Amino acid sequence: MGSFSIWHWLVVLVIVLLIFGTKKLRNLGADLGGAVKGFKDGIKDAAGEDKPAEPAAPAAAPPQVASGQTIEGEVREKTRS
Repeated sequence: MGSFSIWHWLVVLVIVLLIFGTKKLRNLGADLGGAVKGFKDGIKDAAGEDKPAEPAAPAAAPPQVASGQTIEGEVREKTRS
């Protein structure tokens, strides 16, 4: 009583074709394919919304850095009045 052989599946296929006809089965297949495609597109869109927005491009460096100049400075503590 294991799985059905190929002959069992062929008989079932012939019976289904006789009951429903090829046109209805073709329409059913097209509807099922459209549903699967819509589901995949929905998953793809939902996955895109979860990702954080990536920065477009890094900001341009200040002119001092871009030209290769070094700016020297000194850090002092802020005095309270």
